[in-house]
Amino acid sequence: MKSRLGVGLGWALLIATDPAAAQQARDEVVQDEASQAPAQDVQGRGAVGQQGPASSPGNTQAQPDSGAAASSTAQQEVFPSALTADTRRPPPPGLIGDWLAIRTRLARRGIGLTARYASESAYNVTGGERQVFRETGQFDAGMLLDLDKVAGLKGGAFQATLTWRRGRNLSDDAGLGTLQQVQEVYGRGQTLRVTQLWYEQVIGDTLELKLGLTNPGEDFAAFSCQFMNLSFCGAQPGNLAGDYWFNWPVSQLGARARVTLDKTHYVSAAVYQINPRNLNDGFFVAHVDGGTGVLIPVEAGWTPTAGDGRVGAYKIGGWIATADANDVYLDVNRRPQAVTGLEPLQRSSRYGVYVNVEQQLTGRARDGKAVSGLSVFANVTQTDRQTSVTDNQVSLGLFYRGLAPRLRGEVLGIAVARTSVNGRVARGQRLSPMAERIQDGAEQAAELFYSIQPLEGLELRPNVQWIRHPGGVKQADNVSVVGLKAAITL
Repeated sequence: MKSRLGVGLGWALLIATDPAAAQQARDEVVQDEASQAPAQDVQGRGAVGQQGPASSPGNTQAQPDSGAAASSTAQQEVFPSALTADTRRPPPPGLIGDWLAIRTRLARRGIGLTARYASESAYNVTGGERQVFRETGQFDAGMLLDLDKVAGLKGGAFQATLTWRRGRNLSDDAGLGTLQQVQEVYGRGQTLRVTQLWYEQVIGDTLELKLGLTNPGEDFAAFSCQFMNLSFCGAQPGNLAGDYWFNWPVSQLGARARVTLDKTHYVSAAVYQINPRNLNDGFFVAHVDGGTGVLIPVEAGWTPTAGDGRVGAYKIGGWIATADANDVYLDVNRRPQAVTGLEPLQRSSRYGVYVNVEQQLTGRARDGKAVSGLSVFANVTQTDRQTSVTDNQVSLGLFYRGLAPRLRGEVLGIAVARTSVNGRVARGQRLSPMAERIQDGAEQAAELFYSIQPLEGLELRPNVQWIRHPGGVKQADNVSVVGLKAAITL
C-alpha cells in the first residue's frame, strides 16, 4: 500500500515537471555516481556496511538530509552487514533504485520512501517433536520526511512505518521448546500494525528530541538483526523482558532526549508507556488508554574512531519499569507459590542493565561504518530476578567481509549466545508436583551465516543454527536447524 502510494506520488511529481528537468535529474545521478566511483568498495553499490538508505553512490540525493532526518536514518551498529535483510531497520533503495529519477525528485521535496519483504525459512534437522519446514516473513513500508524541505521546519523529521507479518513459526510447530525463536521475524501478532509514527527535532548542535509512536529498541541497546536466531537480533532487553519492553514491530507512545556531549560521546534518556493493548491483533493506529506503567531507559555511549579509521561503539545502560508484575517464586505471604497455590506476590517495579560492545579490528571504514575486514561484538544484559523468567543473556560474535570481495554484499557472520533461566523459577518447578520439566540450565545457541546480494536490493543469507539445552532444560535434545534469510527491497 505504502509503496504504491510512493510510486504514484513520484509520477505526480514527474508529470508536474518538464521533461528537460527530468533528464537533468537523471544526468545529475549519473554524474554523482561517476564522481564517487573511486571511493566505492569493489563490491559496488549497496555493499555491506554502508550507512542507511542514502549511502549508495547515485542515491545520495534520494533521502532527506536535514539534521534530524540524517540522525533518524543513521545506523548505530558499525559492522559490515547489509541493511536489506535487517528486519528492524529501514532498508536502502533496492531493485528499482532511482528509476526515472523518482527518488531524486522526491528527496528534493524532502520525501524518502522504502518498501521491503523479508522471508525466513527453516527446517529442523534434529531435535524437537517432529521435523517440519516453516516459512515466515515481514513486509514493511516507510516514509521519512525532511520537515525543513516539506514545511520549513529546520532540523525536523517525521517517520511513518507500517509492518505486516505473516507465516508460521518452526519453534512452535516443530515443538523445539526454545527460549529464543529460530526465526526472529515471527511473532507479536501476524498482523498489520503501525510500527513507527514519530517526530524528531534537532535543537542546536547537541540536543535531539523524539516524540510519538516508537519502541525502545530503536534508541537503547540498539543492535542489528542480521542473524536469524533471536538471541542475536535487536535490543537484547526486549528478548528477555518482552512482556513490558516491546521491540520492533510493536510501537509505544514515547519521548526520548539525546544529548551529544562531543564528537564521540552521548547520553540518552526516554519515557515509554507500557500498554499491553499494543500487542493486540487487528489494525489500529495507537492505544492511549490501558497503560499499566512506564518504562524509563537511560544510556551512555562512546563511538571512537581509531587513528587508522577503524570504528567502534560502546554502550552502557539500564532501565526501570513501574508496571506491577508477578514474583516468579513467592506468593502473597512470601512463601513458595508452587507449594501454596496462592496468588503470586506483586512487585511494583522492574529493572535491568546492559552493555553493548562493537569494534572493528581489521579492514577499512568509510563514513563511520566498517566496509571490510573483521568486526566483533559482545552484548550482555541482566534483568531483575524477582520478576523475570529469563534473567540474563550473553551473546558474542563476529562479522568478516572479504572472503570473496568481488561478490556484492558478501559477509560472514558467526555468533554464540547463552540465555539463562532464573534460578528461582527452577526452584519453584522442583517444588511443584505439576511441573513437567525443570528449567535448571541455560539455553546455548550458535549460528553461522553467509550473505550475498546477487542483485541490488536482493539479499540471500543461508544459515545453520545449533541449540543446546533448548528451553534451559538440560535433558532436552539438542536442536539443529538449516535456514535461509532472504529479503528484497524496492
